[in-house]
Amino acid sequence: MNVTMTTTSTPDRFDSLRPYRDDEVVAVLDRLAHDREFLNLVGRYRLPRLMKHLPCFARFLTRQGLQKRMKGTLTIADFQQHIADYMNDMIAKTVTRFETEGAAHLDPDNAYLFIGNHRDISLDPAFLNLALHHSGRDTVRIAIGDNLLKRPFASDLMRLNKSFIVPRSSSGKREMLQAFRLLSDYIAHSLRDEKHSIWIAQRQGRAKDGIDRTEPGIIKMICMSQGKQPLGGTIKALNIVPVSISYEYDPCALMKARELQALETDGSYEKQSMEDMQSIAAGITGQKGRVSLHFGTPLSVRPDGYPFETAEEVAAEIDRQVLEGYTLFPPHMLALKMLGGHDELVDETAITEDDRQRFNAALAEVPEDLRPWWLQQYANPVLNRAGLIEE
Repeated sequence: MNVTMTTTSTPDRFDSLRPYRDDEVVAVLDRLAHDREFLNLVGRYRLPRLMKHLPCFARFLTRQGLQKRMKGTLTIADFQQHIADYMNDMIAKTVTRFETEGAAHLDPDNAYLFIGNHRDISLDPAFLNLALHHSGRDTVRIAIGDNLLKRPFASDLMRLNKSFIVPRSSSGKREMLQAFRLLSDYIAHSLRDEKHSIWIAQRQGRAKDGIDRTEPGIIKMICMSQGKQPLGGTIKALNIVPVSISYEYDPCALMKARELQALETDGSYEKQSMEDMQSIAAGITGQKGRVSLHFGTPLSVRPDGYPFETAEEVAAEIDRQVLEGYTLFPPHMLALKMLGGHDELVDETAITEDDRQRFNAALAEVPEDLRPWWLQQYANPVLNRAGLIEE
């Protein structure tokens, strides 16, 4: 993947959240190669039997393999080439077709703020980057919550891949406000001064129930750096482009169903240690079928031609474009039909017998008590597009 990375130093006040720079790559890779927890994680995946019986030797072999693989990796672009190689291998093994739409309408000389629906922790922005690469554009800087970076190695890996940190764990209201102000300033700095595009999710956390909806608070945070400037001008200057991503099959659907069931029956759900890392691994290795990514059009004014006046209006337009660009696959229709009640929305004209067999085989792997939540994840995008899900 041919990507570029500015060598201009980012202002010091952004050091706590910015991605790594080229001059930091070698030291970070060396730190990763000696991180015991990271070596254990990779060793359990690459050398499971040896890790169980001879963990010290397995870590040694894992370190040797990582150092050999990363030899000559001196820049962010070099590191992202490894990511591109893994992406191509992952797609060959787990995706039947990856299709994109709308990238040709983006001006290659502009920096964009891509705001997308969020289904997979790591793959949503990864597929976006791949789509941009296929259209001859640079990769984006990726917003990622600090709740996913509790392990030092996770922070290092993400920041090597051009991720910057979104604060979610600040304790006090004033501390959180200051953190959001800094984040907003960084986003503006990246777009305006460094001409570097950004991806951020439309909401905090994944849409585990399949309901894509933009949080107005995200818009308010992004605009904080502009002070009391009129919102309409700020939104136009940010070059916001809504992005829709749709997976025919979600490898994490069963894990999400288990969480949804717990929330509905027990009122709460407590994540297990390393559960986010397990979700990332499941998303990467699991079968996804077809994947579709759609770029919307930059937000300039409201659909009625007037400037945006509130964050809620901006969120509504992002929602409209995300839902309009979202691809509905056979599992969405088949799940809605199985749940019943909205037969008028079920379109089976393009569904083949193979589609039905794959859907039934996937459903058969879901425990009986989790099936309602599993099915609802696939049915909700159809209902949401039809305006049948209340906020």
